[in-house]
Amino acid sequence: MPPPSQSSRGPARRPAVNNPPPRARPRPARLPSNHGGADGTIGAARVSAVPVTIGKRMPAAAAPVGTGSWPAGPGAPLVDTHGRVHRDLRISLTDRCSLRCTYCMPEQGNEWLAKTSILTLDEIETVARVAAADGITTFRLTGGEPLLRTDIVEVVRRLAAIAGPDGRPVEIAMTTNGIRLRELLPDLVDAGLDRLNVSIDTLRPDRFRDLTRRDRLSDVLDGIAAAAASPLRPLKLNAVAMRGVNDDELVDLVEFAVAHDAQMRFIEQMPLDAGHTWDRSSMVTQDEILGRLAARWTLTPVPGRGGAPAARWTLDGGPDTVGVIASVTAPFCGDCDRLRLTADGQLRNCLFSTTEYDLLPLLRGAADVTTAIDGMLRSCVRGKLPGHAINDPSFLQPARGMNAIGG
Repeated sequence: MPPPSQSSRGPARRPAVNNPPPRARPRPARLPSNHGGADGTIGAARVSAVPVTIGKRMPAAAAPVGTGSWPAGPGAPLVDTHGRVHRDLRISLTDRCSLRCTYCMPEQGNEWLAKTSILTLDEIETVARVAAADGITTFRLTGGEPLLRTDIVEVVRRLAAIAGPDGRPVEIAMTTNGIRLRELLPDLVDAGLDRLNVSIDTLRPDRFRDLTRRDRLSDVLDGIAAAAASPLRPLKLNAVAMRGVNDDELVDLVEFAVAHDAQMRFIEQMPLDAGHTWDRSSMVTQDEILGRLAARWTLTPVPGRGGAPAARWTLDGGPDTVGVIASVTAPFCGDCDRLRLTADGQLRNCLFSTTEYDLLPLLRGAADVTTAIDGMLRSCVRGKLPGHAINDPSFLQPARGMNAIGG
């Protein structure tokens, strides 16, 4: 298993980024956002915000804690029955998004999580402090689109103030579509953000409109430029490789990333779309991706992947690298050290899990919240399977789409 994060950042925070202000542009009409969110553009789509129960939820007493030989109790490592130590918690802040990517969600008719079910800032911090005491060293903020959350800067600030049992600050990362990044990045850096992943599947405006159903590529590119000028490193750019959609841009995307001092990471398309329309034949495999890139660069595997989701290769001997997240054709479940917390308070031990562990009643009603959350974290970890079984005939796609799970 990989060692805990070796971030040397002390209590002092990096200075804010002095980027030029964003260009003024007319604001399109918007429907109300779940968080009163800025830039919650959703066009003419009719949406609803209703309480949504997704997947099988486990009550607090559903699984024993403290049995067998595994460490238990607040402060002990989160170790599953297969010996994997968990150090990474992905926290989804909202299921809302300012894009409608075809592989993620429909353009219209989406049902959003009700506002009353969304974790508050205080509730997120409470869970994070218990998780950090149990050995979580990295919090990755996701969505939906995390920058739609109006208190996003304060979320980062609160979490960045948390330290683990050894006194070292946790690391705060974020995955974003980049649309509001240029506007918010100085405050995010000042609040303590450490790392950024920005999603960009194409560099072509017409293709971006078709793929995301929004004309916002210029905003994403502005956000990436601001991130490249910031102190946040490593900077990673993510693209889902899709046959007949963007597989002719793989080399262009890598060259774009290198020009911005970033690492390009290609993701095999996974069965996580809200419409359950995933088709394996449309997925571009890791071998195909590497074959395309090998025609342009000499690729050399980078050793020491540990629990990272992306395998990496140097380009022409380095220092630049490219990564591939091959969850379908080359699963890395044996080294997985991640847990997920959905925006409505459900713990998940796997991206593809069909079982969730409900923290919401504990946060809003438990007499001893810390002990209750610790127990649920351990129940969740103890219930983790050896792998996701995507390639097994019995595999069932999660009921939640990726936007409701958290990327």
